[in-house]
Amino acid sequence: MATQSQRTANSVPELAPERQVRWPKRTKSQLANGLEIILLESHSIPKFRGELYFRSGNASAASRGTALAEMAATMVRTGTSQHSSREIEEHLRGLGADLSVSAGQDNSSISFAGLSDHAEPGFLAGERLRKVLFGEHPYSQISPTEEQVAAYTREELQSVYRDFYTPENAILILVGDFDSATMQKSAERVFGNWSGSKPAAPESVKPPVPKGRRVYLVDLPGSVQTQILCGCHAITRKHPHWIKLGLTNSLYGGAFNSRLVMNIREDKGYTYSPRSGVNPLRQYGYFSVSAAVRNDVVAASLTEIFYEIDKLRSLPVPEAELLDAQNYLTGVFSMGLATQSGLLSQISTLALNDLPDDYLETYREKVRALKPEDVLFAARTYFDSANMQIVVVGDRKQIESQAALFGDCKIFSAAGAQFLALS
Repeated sequence: MATQSQRTANSVPELAPERQVRWPKRTKSQLANGLEIILLESHSIPKFRGELYFRSGNASAASRGTALAEMAATMVRTGTSQHSSREIEEHLRGLGADLSVSAGQDNSSISFAGLSDHAEPGFLAGERLRKVLFGEHPYSQISPTEEQVAAYTREELQSVYRDFYTPENAILILVGDFDSATMQKSAERVFGNWSGSKPAAPESVKPPVPKGRRVYLVDLPGSVQTQILCGCHAITRKHPHWIKLGLTNSLYGGAFNSRLVMNIREDKGYTYSPRSGVNPLRQYGYFSVSAAVRNDVVAASLTEIFYEIDKLRSLPVPEAELLDAQNYLTGVFSMGLATQSGLLSQISTLALNDLPDDYLETYREKVRALKPEDVLFAARTYFDSANMQIVVVGDRKQIESQAALFGDCKIFSAAGAQFLALS
């Protein structure tokens, strides 16, 4: 009898021929104050979208406080010396525009658009894995404690703003229905008198290199399911193997028809949404696998997670399966270029990671050129099965004996305190 995954595969219609991507006109410049500007004309709808990026985020401010850049970003939107937050909001509404500010590990950004005229188990798992993989490096810091937030001062937030929000540290990207020459003059008029130098890069320690599988169990008494998160160090977007690894991840667990999904979702019903991902930060990257499963199948799920990793590391992927994954990646890429926000996202990835100017234009061609041996190489190099770190968040009494089958097991409370293992 055919399995569910086989029946699903047999019912999928053939894909239509891949459409040609019509890349919009792109203009790059730099103001005298150091601000980089990238303009893309997209006349599909009478709107424009923009991002003012700053090449500093939480990691750059880690020595001052956890998530301090994120807190500073929330303050940027609350008002200016001349206008209150409410006045700004009313003015934006009158223009049919919106404005938001955010910060991540490596970057902060102010997003705007206008007319031309945390789920607990998943958070706890991610927090623990980042601590395991990055140790004393700033990337290990995810969220401040209530005590840290209460202790932050206005002066500390202002210092982050003064240091990070400068033209030499920024890049302005605009996509939309405009004439590039006219928009360039507008950008010079608005930002030309802005001043400020690029902040010094903070010193940080190298992350640890874990050896052997280890299990980190975060106890949530009474939880009816367990969040599994496994991870190991990988690479950044600038690495020459990035596209190989991206395709390999798509085959493993990065797509809805991937091996992991077909195994523990479709065939076995252990979980609803297993997935894997390659997470590129500016200095380092990591590979992760996640699934929320029933408490009684934690060991079974981990067994299948590693089975699929080791299979991909051992045997060349069949040509037909490789072609499906290539179709998926190139198709998703093309769909992401159909909107102004999608174009802006792709161009910002290019600019913030200092990728070659033709990276986007040649991406699909490079994906299509990959062979089974490329996938085998990427899996063996970056899917570090033997040294994978395993985090499980759930009811300790129900899952500890299962988790301990996969390595030395350390037990933590949801607040981060470490416990002794059960005897």
